[in-house]
Amino acid sequence: MDRVSAFDEPLRKLLGGATAKVMADHLDLHTVGDLLHHYPRRYEERGRLTALTDLPLDEHVTVVAQVADARVMMFNNGRGKRLEVTLTDGSGRLQLVFFGHGVHKPHKELLPGRRAMFAGKVSVFNRRMQLAHPTYQLLDVEDTDEATEAVDAFAGRLLPIYPACKQLDSWRIAKAVDTVLPGAQEAVDPLPPRLLEGRGFIPLPEALLKIHRPRTKEDIAQARDRLKWDEAFVLQVALARRRYSDTQLPAVARRPRPDGLLDAFDAKLPFTLTEGQQKVSGEIFDDLAAEHPMHRLLQGEVGSGKTMVALRAMLGVVDAGGQAAMLAPTEVLAQQHHRSITDMMGELAEGGMLGGSEHGTKVVLLTGSMGTAARRQALLDLVTGEAGIVIGTHALIEDKVQFHDLGLVVVDEQHRFGVEQRDALRSKGKQPPHLLVMTATPIPRTVAMTVFGDLETSVLDQLPAGRSPIASHVVPAKDKPHFLSRAWERVREEVESGHQAYVVCPRIGDDAEDEAAGGKGKKKAPEEDAEKRPPLAVLEIAEQLSRGPLAGLRIEVLHGRMNPDDKDDVMRRFAAGQVDVLVATTVIEVGVNVPNATAMVIMDADRFGVSQLHQLRGRVGRGSAAGLCLLVSEAHEASPARARLSAVAATLDGFELSRIDLEQRREGDVLGQAQSGVRSSLRMLTVIDDEEVIAAAREEAAEVVAADPELEHLPALRTALDALLDKEREQYLDKG
Repeated sequence: MDRVSAFDEPLRKLLGGATAKVMADHLDLHTVGDLLHHYPRRYEERGRLTALTDLPLDEHVTVVAQVADARVMMFNNGRGKRLEVTLTDGSGRLQLVFFGHGVHKPHKELLPGRRAMFAGKVSVFNRRMQLAHPTYQLLDVEDTDEATEAVDAFAGRLLPIYPACKQLDSWRIAKAVDTVLPGAQEAVDPLPPRLLEGRGFIPLPEALLKIHRPRTKEDIAQARDRLKWDEAFVLQVALARRRYSDTQLPAVARRPRPDGLLDAFDAKLPFTLTEGQQKVSGEIFDDLAAEHPMHRLLQGEVGSGKTMVALRAMLGVVDAGGQAAMLAPTEVLAQQHHRSITDMMGELAEGGMLGGSEHGTKVVLLTGSMGTAARRQALLDLVTGEAGIVIGTHALIEDKVQFHDLGLVVVDEQHRFGVEQRDALRSKGKQPPHLLVMTATPIPRTVAMTVFGDLETSVLDQLPAGRSPIASHVVPAKDKPHFLSRAWERVREEVESGHQAYVVCPRIGDDAEDEAAGGKGKKKAPEEDAEKRPPLAVLEIAEQLSRGPLAGLRIEVLHGRMNPDDKDDVMRRFAAGQVDVLVATTVIEVGVNVPNATAMVIMDADRFGVSQLHQLRGRVGRGSAAGLCLLVSEAHEASPARARLSAVAATLDGFELSRIDLEQRREGDVLGQAQSGVRSSLRMLTVIDDEEVIAAAREEAAEVVAADPELEHLPALRTALDALLDKEREQYLDKG
């Protein structure tokens, strides 16, 4: 077998069809190489008991523990049997439960004092953690062949515990790894020999052997060091090549002319820019003056003045004879940006019109729902160059939209836009336009890419004067229903003192949505139903509040399926103070600015991500009065969801929250399109803990690529790069 093909061998040839199918469907493992890179999550030492005290709720776990007691209980007038087994590890206890015909075997085998490995999904019953119908493997029986084999396999060894799934336990994955482990000898080492010797790493085949079947803790440490470095280095080479090719692209340098539009705008500003805004603007204008495309991420707290910085960059490009486009994720937001930008610019946004400034330019809006006449005029203004600035949704990307000379693309809220969409807009320039991406909370993929140094980064971490503090609290609606009643009282108090409030729900609640969500799906068990009720909906909650706790207040709804004019009308009336409470979906998440809104209640808050909650919360406390954000949840106190909400309530620092988000969700596939998921191209590396490894790998990669951009003298590294960047991913990376 040649060296490359051993890793490419399909698993079904070696493991049989059924096991290979489960691995493909549930763990995304298809080849020998995939399985060899499916590393153990942790290791158990034989003779040491695992900690039962901090098991994650709703996750599939493997534990090694001892049976403390086991008893059969009768129920349903003696017609039903239930076996309850209590495990112990010295630190805590865990309940196992088996029903019906599944009781007999474990009743004979799981005797007090016995040790075994157990695998199952952690749930809560009667406020106690339990595993229902776990699979198990005994570790201390004497007689059977299987037991001898188990003891031989694990005696004196570190037991690898693999990321598993309901259909395939950790120890079955371990057996499959044993089958393919000889293939590790075929691993092609991607590291240049100089680097391998210089850093004292063990060879790759040895690292794979030691990570899966370590004899000592030193084995694990050596293997991890080597495998982490490989991931960081190969990824950094991919990014370094991308950065290198970016510098080879031509772009038009855009330098603002003195006494032009930008100077006229600055002269009429009623306030001075913060120190941070001035510094970041400097970085952006330096990039715009270069003859290769800017590729910059502007990250700042909610309300730190990113729009002002982006607008000044756009005005600078217009001064230099080009056009600038701002891409917003929703129509509501595009309209709001258009309104706030034309307000900030005043007569400068009326170029060519009566009463407009001589320096001015036209600022046009382009969205999918515009009338034909307005749309035709906007398209005409873009192609003739009459409009220097356009603000729009993905309608900007359509083939019909032509620019006179597109010089800068500003993308608001990176995580709402696909890379393909950004790329389509960039391709509308005669030469690649400069790109500025704005994000209010660095989300995992952004944080990961930032640490990996793919985008140049600017940070705004000062809030402008006049922003008020926001108090955040978790409201446990299930455990303490009176807390929820108090939440509605607080909303009423805010309204009575002349302020306004938002109530946010995860769902709209109309028939179209329920059908789209597969409302006609298969029937669930009643206990599953109770656990998994549908998320709360805008239309239902608005009705309940109007009839109940907020009766008499002026309540309106806002969601994405409303007619755009109706949406705009509701937002206008809310901004004008004619609506007391706005019950909405996350359409209000970004850019909505109503300084008089001081309170926000987020229903089913555990259904939202950390970044989203932080974004939503940023809609209150925008004026002189303090803000209040109440996170309502029925999640169990010990669940990861509640831990997430407590973290959001505990800090207003978006950068801190993005780290928490990253720790909880992992990086997702840094090179793939999913922002989080089972499979990550990072198996060993964690962005949070390994920043030093990443920084060192980045330096080495930059040197390697500078010396040999095509990697002609490093064929093994090219092979590793091809494996990492299949065609789809390579395009994704190229589009950035």
